[in-house]
Amino acid sequence: MNQLLKRKSRGDAWFDAINVFLLTVVMLLVLFPLYFVLIASFSDPNLIYSGEVWLYPKGFTLDGYERIFNDSSIWIGYANSILYAGLGTLIGVAVTVFAAYPLARKDLVGRSAIMWFLMITMFFSGGLIPTYLLIKDLHMLNTIWALVIPGAGGIFNVIIVRTFFQSSIPDEMWEAASIDGCSNTRFFWSIVLPLSKSIIAVMVLYHVVGFWNGFFDALIYLNDESKYPLQLVLRNILVQNQVNSGMMVDVESYAAKMRVTELIKYGVIMVSSLPLLILYPFLQKYFVKGVMIGSIKG
Repeated sequence: MNQLLKRKSRGDAWFDAINVFLLTVVMLLVLFPLYFVLIASFSDPNLIYSGEVWLYPKGFTLDGYERIFNDSSIWIGYANSILYAGLGTLIGVAVTVFAAYPLARKDLVGRSAIMWFLMITMFFSGGLIPTYLLIKDLHMLNTIWALVIPGAGGIFNVIIVRTFFQSSIPDEMWEAASIDGCSNTRFFWSIVLPLSKSIIAVMVLYHVVGFWNGFFDALIYLNDESKYPLQLVLRNILVQNQVNSGMMVDVESYAAKMRVTELIKYGVIMVSSLPLLILYPFLQKYFVKGVMIGSIKG
């Protein structure tokens, strides 16, 4: 028996060692691109092109960050992204939770038909042109509402939250509360929401990431540059090389402009990624718990 336990323990040790090794390799593969962008934002672009920069910065410079922080379009885009992400997350999470809770209740008449109707929209849509015409007819073009309302209450998110309610809020709890005279509204606000912090944190993270990284809706529906989110400003810099002329007023030669442009590209990537890197650690424990519970059954 002791030999069996020792053999099992040795096997577990090897299993843990292999897991640690493989997960470490995966972690390095995931983190190295971000690390490379970080060190490249402080390095001389000529040394980056020659392949000399890969573990630590070379030709250390803050020129890119100085130009970024002195450019008003970056800060306007930052403010717009924070506004869109904050308001969009508030609306999206509210719609998702308010839609999911009734669908999780067995006493809702016709909930299966409603669920099937909603699921159809996951696979079929009107397409880009009808959606654009709808936004236009609703007079939401070139407004914040064109970015935060159409994507509110995604059906996939509704299914995740509904599953969480079904698996975590037992019917017996509602029955006991109703016997004590608790109304549906009070039960939802006083019992369901406090018990749903983990799944709400997951939805907050999903929506914040979606709104923060989104640029396509802004590209389609906005024509005022003062309303562009940060990601659309970043797209113009990375894809179209449309660096604000204010960043280049003191640069004369073409080679110097290309050098500064590369520094700005790396720096803007880091500046735009910073908020999410700061937010995620605060939501991590709720995120893991909420995803696991919300995926138990459908």
